Amino acid sequence: MPRKNSTRKNSPTVTEPRPMLRIIGGEWRSRKVPFPETEGLRPTPDRVRETLFNWLQNITPGARCLDLFAGSGALGLEALSRGAESVVFIDSSPAVVRQLRTNLNTLKSQHGEVITASAINWLESRQTDTETRYDLVFLDPPFRKDLLPLICELLEKRNLLADNAVIYIEAESELSQLVVPGNWEESRVKTAGQVTYRLLFRQPASTT
Repeated sequence: MPRKNSTRKNSPTVTEPRPMLRIIGGEWRSRKVPFPETEGLRPTPDRVRETLFNWLQNITPGARCLDLFAGSGALGLEALSRGAESVVFIDSSPAVVRQLRTNLNTLKSQHGEVITASAINWLESRQTDTETRYDLVFLDPPFRKDLLPLICELLEKRNLLADNAVIYIEAESELSQLVVPGNWEESRVKTAGQVTYRLLFRQPASTT
């Protein structure tokens, strides 16, 4: 008895949807851009960003910003959407950097610069007398790596902060005491789940 030719239908390839970041305010309000699924990458939640940029509503427009540990770009993109003069994004992941550059191109922004580097290496390579001094700095490092004390120290040592700079820090909620330079004053602090986020204002370091 002749055998029937059986034809196996190829199963359609299922493409996993890419994670998306929603910009919540400003020029690009409600625009969504993708970000890579990289281990440890956790965009700042919408409600935290909304609170933060309410705090910063009079500071962001025209600000020169630095987004260390940029990741999804949630903070830097939100700042650009709300009128920041410029944002420098720093991240050590090539995949993250590629996507950030693509997203800036998609948004038709010419005010963002994306650099592939570890935050510490980039800070240590700065020359104190020739660098941009930033008005607004976003610090959202990997949790439980104890990176913040050195990062904060280098920002001061390399003269990268404007006299009255504002620094946003996001850290694990169990970090009860934050070690920062003595001329940084905590202004706001809130906890949302496992994240504690703070806003600090820099006073010019004493020259005496």
